[in-house]
Amino acid sequence: MQISVEISSYPLADDYIPAIKTFIEHVQGVSGLTVVTNTMSTQVFGELSLVMSTLERAMSSSWNQFGKNIFVCKFIGTNLDPALKPHG
Repeated sequence: MQISVEISSYPLADDYIPAIKTFIEHVQGVSGLTVVTNTMSTQVFGELSLVMSTLERAMSSSWNQFGKNIFVCKFIGTNLDPALKPHG
């Protein structure tokens, strides 16, 4: 099953940029996923098991390396990758 996830990261630290960048780089480094970033969120598209295992590893790594970090996610059970033009 293909899914789409929109995730935002809110590190609870004054120097928050490194935590966000490291999280995004972790997700971008996984073959088989499409990752689209903007100033407000990161969107991840791909196979359910791959997306979920990647997010689990990336969030765990972020917490271990940077401490407190809030992740806000939205999930949908289809691939809405804009490159696939899912809306026509």
